[in-house]
Amino acid sequence: MIYLEHLNLVVKDIPTTLTFYKAAFPHWSVRSKGKQVWYGKPREWLHFGDDYQYITFNDGGENQNRNLTGHQIGLSHFAFVTSNIEQIIKRLAEVGFAVSKEGAIDQFRKNVYFVDPDGFEIEFVQYLSDNPKERNLDS
Repeated sequence: MIYLEHLNLVVKDIPTTLTFYKAAFPHWSVRSKGKQVWYGKPREWLHFGDDYQYITFNDGGENQNRNLTGHQIGLSHFAFVTSNIEQIIKRLAEVGFAVSKEGAIDQFRKNVYFVDPDGFEIEFVQYLSDNPKERNLDS
């Protein structure tokens, strides 16, 4: 079996980034944190998640993330499944984040996209069917 354990993101400022992710994942917490030197540059890191999955944030990021409307090589987005997409939208709005892009209209799922403080696009999807053939339709 293979599953995604963590994402490792370089960000500008960990506390600012955590505002977004704490709203999206209120059941997650800081698992560990520390300091290190990465290729000659000191930085702080933090693991935010649960017992099974987490995101690593590393501070000191420089420049801007890739243009999400462009065609540069790089990360397009990453996605999380939720059982209540309306609650995600509400919690993120309460801390100042609006939906950046609506998802496709589909009878078997709802999805929306947000852009976090560092320019990463995150999709949240709520499936309305347990049937894999319906959930995985192209749309």
